[in-house]
Amino acid sequence: MLNGIHGHQDIERVVYGRPAGAALRAEAERLGAKRVFVTTSKSVAQSALLASVISDLGDRYAGVYAGITAHSPRPCVIEGAARAREAGADLIVAVGGGSVIDATKVMLIALWQNATAVDDLDLYRAGKPKEGAAPPAEAIKPPAGAIRMIAVPTTLSAAEFNAFAGITDPRKGIKESFGHRLIVPRVIVLDPAATLATPMDLMLSTGLKAVDHAVERLCSQQAHPFVLGTATEALKLLARALPAHKAKPDDMETRLDLQFGMWLSIGAGTSGVGVGASHGIGHVLGAACHVPHGHTSCVMLPSVLRWNLPANAERQKRVGEAFGKPDAAAGDLVEALVKSLGLPGRLSEVGVGRDRFREVAEKSMHDRAVLNNPRSIAGPDQVMEILELAA
Repeated sequence: MLNGIHGHQDIERVVYGRPAGAALRAEAERLGAKRVFVTTSKSVAQSALLASVISDLGDRYAGVYAGITAHSPRPCVIEGAARAREAGADLIVAVGGGSVIDATKVMLIALWQNATAVDDLDLYRAGKPKEGAAPPAEAIKPPAGAIRMIAVPTTLSAAEFNAFAGITDPRKGIKESFGHRLIVPRVIVLDPAATLATPMDLMLSTGLKAVDHAVERLCSQQAHPFVLGTATEALKLLARALPAHKAKPDDMETRLDLQFGMWLSIGAGTSGVGVGASHGIGHVLGAACHVPHGHTSCVMLPSVLRWNLPANAERQKRVGEAFGKPDAAAGDLVEALVKSLGLPGRLSEVGVGRDRFREVAEKSMHDRAVLNNPRSIAGPDQVMEILELAA
């Protein structure tokens, strides 16, 4: 019999289909925030989106940190927290993709704990993974009235919908997990117009990351009716809307469908049903090999599905049903979608050769998602088999 725990996150509301700037102003007023600090990346900082956010915040705007880079490095977390501290922030708004949102989550921890150096974050990493779970560090103790965040996502990575963050330690070339129930945003603003300046490749590849969220949970041995409902509907939306977006990028309804698909894809994560080796290996490819977040799913998910087939063939049929092709193999369907969108599908296409496979395999064994894979992965040699399939 299936058993588990479905958690409800500390997200108060999701605002969708409304202009981000006006929505943020209304939420800041509702929350009584007087010093709203914005975090973002260099590229988003130069966009009309950020200008409108700052303009609409008006006298509540307290400053911006635009130094967050790909894969959320620790130095960005510490620097961003220092800037927010100096600004006297009482609310942080993250405007950007998954790297911006994850970095901002851990900035909250740094602010709560007065962490001012890169090494200070060691105390607050999630616990050692066991059977796919990584418990939040007991050292994290938010003060009364702890500062929280709002997120305005500009991609489809769905980082804003969970209470964990992947942060890279550049000194080790690994991505580490940090978590606490209060680092999830209080409010999420899904404005299709916020994605207008996002490059097509980034939009489509993070859309594949959303596909990965749905597929790995749909194929999990722990999947239950809540997961089946959210993940199946997510795949239906994403399989239709991703090609439609590529064909007609100015269609705002399609952009909103992508945001809904992304939201549904991550929904099962609150149900105790984790992801698998595609995510776990992808974390290492990003941290060690600098492969963009979305591209890791493009190159790994088809091969992980094929490697897992002996363990979860019946569950993989759910992917075909969601795609409207019940007789097709899940790995083939995902691979065809990647190819149709013009995204990289092999490790060689993202600059990862066989000379890096052993390093990636060994580092992957420290990732909780690898330990949660439907087909048990006992050691680096099995990760090597998957990497060979994706070569």
